[in-house]
Amino acid sequence: MAGNPVSGQCWLRRSLAKVQSALRQLGVRLATGTIRRLLRKHNIRPKSNVKHLKATPHPDRDPQFTYIQRQRQAFTQAAQPWISVDTKNKELIGSFQQKGRVWCEQAPEVNMHDFPSDALGKAVPYGVYDEHAHHGYVALGQSADTPEFAVETIAHWWSHIGRQRYPQASDLLILADGGGSNSCRARCFKYFLQVRLADPFGLTLTIAHYPPGASKWNPIEHRLFSQISNTWAGTPLTSFDLALDGIRRTTTANGLTVQADRVETLYQKGLTVSNHDMASLDIQFHPLCPQWNYTIYPRTLRTCF
Repeated sequence: MAGNPVSGQCWLRRSLAKVQSALRQLGVRLATGTIRRLLRKHNIRPKSNVKHLKATPHPDRDPQFTYIQRQRQAFTQAAQPWISVDTKNKELIGSFQQKGRVWCEQAPEVNMHDFPSDALGKAVPYGVYDEHAHHGYVALGQSADTPEFAVETIAHWWSHIGRQRYPQASDLLILADGGGSNSCRARCFKYFLQVRLADPFGLTLTIAHYPPGASKWNPIEHRLFSQISNTWAGTPLTSFDLALDGIRRTTTANGLTVQADRVETLYQKGLTVSNHDMASLDIQFHPLCPQWNYTIYPRTLRTCF
């Protein structure tokens, strides 16, 4: 028996056979078909949970969306690049089920259970999406999803792709979710952005995080990651090379192209940044939603080779 303690409304988590047994103990003998018919007469049927209740939105949700849009427009008008970054769902490498179907004579056979102990490893895809070029870059890691891994992926994209595409750029706008390896609360993310990207390349970085529960609006989710999922659909990722090949083969009719590299570096979890190191950062928090918006300035003009 369950119910609403306020209204007193009750409902049962019982099969018809169990309801029949309970009624029999009360001296009422009814067939299960009769019980079903009587319940339906009162509009009582087996029903699943319905996702209709919404959490109270963050009071700064709408202002942050408006601010992100203004930032995108400002960078575009100034001919400065902006990118969207995030980590795609981690994937077990091995004979594990992938949702979706493929054209084939015989369905691929996979493990009955998705036990991590049976996997060859775990793929951690961190992506960078450049909407202006409609191009994605994915680093396929195989250890931990950490702020260091996230920033090194962005730095690799800038070093090998971004600065060749935007040779006159002095600023870069980064759109990211508020959690995960690029969390707005992670000291390490800010620290590595300073020492691995802003300082070595003399690049001014503006970071704007999406509000809680709004990750689906991050462009990389529906412009890049969803397309990679379509490529992988129904295909067991039996090796890192197969996963990498699937990412590289991801295209769309409107011209999406994707580059990808396998990253074998083992990243350490739990790194911390001291108060002294945080104080050394050249970071300025914006007046609007400073917990989500900030700019990191280069402390040097060294060039990274």
